[in-house]
Amino acid sequence: MESSMLSVDWLGKPAWLWLGFLGLVAGLLALDLGVLHRERRAIGVRESLATSALYIVLGLGFGAFVWWQLGPDAGMAYLTGFAVEKALAMDNVFVIAMIFAYFAIPRAFQHRVLFWGILGVLVLRAIMIGLGAAIVANFAWMLYVFAAFLIATGVKMLVVKDRPYDVGANPVLAFVRRRLAVTDGLQGERFFVRQPDRTTGEPAWHITPLFLALLLIEVADIIFAVDSVPAIFAITTDPYIIYTSNIFAILGLRALYFALAAMVDRFHYLKYALAAVLVFIGSKIFIADLLAIDKLPPALSLGVTFGLLLGGVVWSVVVPHRGSPRTTPADRTGREVRTP
Repeated sequence: MESSMLSVDWLGKPAWLWLGFLGLVAGLLALDLGVLHRERRAIGVRESLATSALYIVLGLGFGAFVWWQLGPDAGMAYLTGFAVEKALAMDNVFVIAMIFAYFAIPRAFQHRVLFWGILGVLVLRAIMIGLGAAIVANFAWMLYVFAAFLIATGVKMLVVKDRPYDVGANPVLAFVRRRLAVTDGLQGERFFVRQPDRTTGEPAWHITPLFLALLLIEVADIIFAVDSVPAIFAITTDPYIIYTSNIFAILGLRALYFALAAMVDRFHYLKYALAAVLVFIGSKIFIADLLAIDKLPPALSLGVTFGLLLGGVVWSVVVPHRGSPRTTPADRTGREVRTP
């Protein structure tokens, strides 16, 4: 009976595949917060790089499992999606750094916010991918809409200058501050505290700036998902491949944040490589129609995607940026980032 339940089809895959993945993610998060980071402390660059390398190895290892279990096409689709989602998520680092700087969140507290943020991402991405899968299943022409959106986004990234991201002008932040009581400063690692109300003097629940930072990070992820979800649907329409590649890319980025926030400005040409990737992925469906084929070979998509992203990283390292010096992401006064 139990084995038959595990083999029940759910969104095109046996239930055991979904449960195995979710169990792996739950185990990784429990190990992260419950063992590796039980004590509050700032995370150094070396530890950040080591943890991120581990997550990348695990992500690639899961891709090998997908390749073995579901076939080469599924494996290459996973690896392509993993690379694209990782690159797209790097933009999020700029915004996260600005949010932490705006609320003056100490490095010792940042890991806690990012940890709970990833739990929110697990749920939010599942909802968005589920909706996207349902839309594509019922309206196949939406794939062309997604593709056209990606091409437009890529072109916009190439020709439109980034604008400074103003955390204080975020409408969600303004709405929450009007509706809820917020403490004047941090209250340790707590998201909620009971304090005397400013008007009545009676004890009442207040939210802290740490919770506001968490809330804005979740909002930023929803907005960035507007790019990433269409991108992965243009690669594959398999909900399992889409969700697993999304989550593994985001898990690794959270670990890499503490090192990446300090040096991400060095990869100044990655933006242009990513724009080219979005245009390529969006164009695939139209090129396939012109060639009268079902789709471009997955190996070609994977090779072009990795080639463009690797080229952007290498070019950034080899060729110095000739623009004016920019402030570090931790500077509250701002730096140019893509506004979510």
